[in-house]
Amino acid sequence: MDWDREARTGLPEAVFCAGKTPAQIDAILAEARAAGRRVLLTRLDPARRDALAAKEGLDYDAASATAILGGPAPARPGRIAIVTGGLADLPAATEALRTLAFCGFAGELVADVGVAGLWRLLERIDAIREVDVVIAVAGMEGAIFSVLAGLVTAPIIALPVSFGSGVSAGGRLALDAALGSCAPGLVAVNIDNGFGAAQAAIRMLSPRGGTAQNAGPS
Repeated sequence: MDWDREARTGLPEAVFCAGKTPAQIDAILAEARAAGRRVLLTRLDPARRDALAAKEGLDYDAASATAILGGPAPARPGRIAIVTGGLADLPAATEALRTLAFCGFAGELVADVGVAGLWRLLERIDAIREVDVVIAVAGMEGAIFSVLAGLVTAPIIALPVSFGSGVSAGGRLALDAALGSCAPGLVAVNIDNGFGAAQAAIRMLSPRGGTAQNAGPS
């Protein structure tokens, strides 16, 4: 584990559990407990979670496939809205929410306001305009990315998700919609990368250097 990452970058280390064995994850958790470290685990599916030898103290959320050891960080200033086109987008959106909470930010979820029922978004738009950063989450054609980027002044981070059918399957269409948007200033992360979207939002809110101490190599 790169325990010095936060000192260098202002962003904490996390454990990407996909592809790791339960024994490897147990070893990482044992190291963290021995050192008194907080840890965020992502892509921890229920089967791997159930196979862990030491699950005590793990705050597990099956919907987002995340777990937190050691609780959230102290509250930090800044308002981040996570806006989803549909309820099927919630796994990636919740991963972003949990990442924000781990880092001390209270994300505000605005769910199921996609362009197929545009009035739902317009009913919430005044509240969305009050936040500092917006993470827009969508599959299918990803239309909500450009719509939001044309309506609010806050930075918009497009988070495409793999939900969809036909040409939308796998999330590539939503990603291409974000990359090809005519709305200026829209940025995007990779498909289903709720963790990365949350970390990008935190960077946008942090002062230059974040919590890093400009440390050199340890």
